[in-house]
Amino acid sequence: QETLVESGGGSVQAGGSLKLSCSVSGYTYSNYYLAWFRQAPGNEREGVAAIDTRGGTAYYTDSVKGRFTISQDNAKTTLYLQMNDLKPEDTAIYYCASARPYYRPKNFFEKYEYNSWGQGTQVTVAS
Repeated sequence: QETLVESGGGSVQAGGSLKLSCSVSGYTYSNYYLAWFRQAPGNEREGVAAIDTRGGTAYYTDSVKGRFTISQDNAKTTLYLQMNDLKPEDTAIYYCASARPYYRPKNFFEKYEYNSWGQGTQVTVAS
């Protein structure tokens, strides 16, 4: 099973940018789907972006389309989330997640589709 460790969170003003990283150790090429989730206080954990690691096809929830970009390095050891034009409602703890081997989630943004998680990194956007 992989170990996922997020970094890159912080505090920014609205309209600013941050780039999150997720170091993936123990990754195998059978882990096809990785994703970024976030959880704000009092809210459910929600998916924001997912990627098919085999070809790089990306999927985004409507609230972040055009602002966030999910990507991976060529070695597939690091997952990224570039976040631009940040809004106060983007404030949350951000988590990276991995689906189980050989599995294609039926819903990329449903937390129950993923079985490995990082510890999270805080993103705070001030208005």
